[in-house]
Amino acid sequence: MKWLAPIPLSIKLPLLAAAMMVLVGTVASQQVLRSLAQVQDARIQELARMHVEGLSVALGPLVLRHDIWEVYDTLDRAAQAGEGRRMVLTAVADERGRVLAATDPRRVPMDSDIAALAGDAVALDNLSVDGASPVVSLLAPLTYQGRTVGQIATELDVSDLLSERRQALLFLIMGNAIAIGLLSTVGFLAIRWMLKPVTTLARQMTETQGEPHPIPASDIPQGDGEISRLARTYNSMVGAVAAKAEAERRLAERERFVALGRLSSSLAHEINNPLGGLLNATDTIRSFADRSEVVRQSADLLDRGLRHLRDVTRATLDQNRMDPETRMLTPDDFEDIKLLIQPEVSRLALDLEWSVDPSAVTGCCVPAGPVRQIALNLLLNACAAAGQSGRVGLIACAKGGTLILQVTNTGPAMPKPALDRLLDDGPLSPGGGVGLRLVRDLARNLGGAINHVHENGETRIAVSLPTSWEAHDAEG
Repeated sequence: MKWLAPIPLSIKLPLLAAAMMVLVGTVASQQVLRSLAQVQDARIQELARMHVEGLSVALGPLVLRHDIWEVYDTLDRAAQAGEGRRMVLTAVADERGRVLAATDPRRVPMDSDIAALAGDAVALDNLSVDGASPVVSLLAPLTYQGRTVGQIATELDVSDLLSERRQALLFLIMGNAIAIGLLSTVGFLAIRWMLKPVTTLARQMTETQGEPHPIPASDIPQGDGEISRLARTYNSMVGAVAAKAEAERRLAERERFVALGRLSSSLAHEINNPLGGLLNATDTIRSFADRSEVVRQSADLLDRGLRHLRDVTRATLDQNRMDPETRMLTPDDFEDIKLLIQPEVSRLALDLEWSVDPSAVTGCCVPAGPVRQIALNLLLNACAAAGQSGRVGLIACAKGGTLILQVTNTGPAMPKPALDRLLDDGPLSPGGGVGLRLVRDLARNLGGAINHVHENGETRIAVSLPTSWEAHDAEG
């Protein structure tokens, strides 16, 4: 029924009404024709019965005497009488079925078998005007004084009855067509008038030029009908949409200032976290200035940490564009993360579980800056969640072309505000800090995904990143 979809409702409803009227008219016409056929059958059976009974009374003694000429003379007079005009042919036979006389001797010769004439004949009670032929054939016994003395075969002309039936059918068709045409036209006009408010509503909804407009009060029907309530409801919705648009405009304006605050907070958060480790490295240089190996390692840590701060600034200020010259991730980055998180681990007396597959990290083509931010933020949140003497861990491995970073802790389940920041893109609810939303944004920019599970008293956050970041960025 898909072809009906483009047709307007004001046309489909009259068409449906017309189809229902056609169906009702067809059923009613069939009933009228069936009743007419029953009347005609009863009429022809009554005429045939009178014809047979009259001939039986007149021909009974003649058939018993085999008086052929009298039989023929009686049949001839019956054919010429008023009621005989319907009789096309009549033949009379004796008990053996041999023809004694017929109204058309050339067609039915004397002494021929009457069965040849009565091939399609039916009994009196089965006589029917079926419409297939203008002539019906009848075969009836010739009874005289309660005794069957012969047979009568006759053909009756029913063309006038067929004409009467065709005329009735024609009148029914014409009457139904006129009634359907008039009622369909009236129904179409009435439905168009009733659906005028709906048409106005559809026009208002489709010709809004980007902004919905209310229906004028003059176009709303009077009263409390369904169409009136629909129009008033639409006007209420238009007012609500306008109010919502104004509220969203004000909220967007306020969100600009919130976003600036978030950016400032994020920068301060991400820069402040590694400063503790870098200051620790400077203290190490001062304390062990005479040990060149320690100074070299601390200087390398300072160099990587400062480059990390540079990458943090770039990634935070321009999250939708990755610098093609950004340094790729190496196993040393995870060693730096371990050194940077170690002061927090020691302060809380935590048990640190560390498992990094160097070959998996070396084979990845992933920018180091975002990955360091993701791992460091998750580890800091894990330390805070685990609390005093808890356990945190990090696992870095590759699986199926994906780098997987999994951070665990034995603290309580993450609160809903923190989960919303980590897993959803919706508005931020109070609480949860800035780092988790930044983790989500960084992972999404790298084409990754985040999974969170809390079971058996342990929280596991897994970040899956494509190992070929350049290819992902090119496709994006």
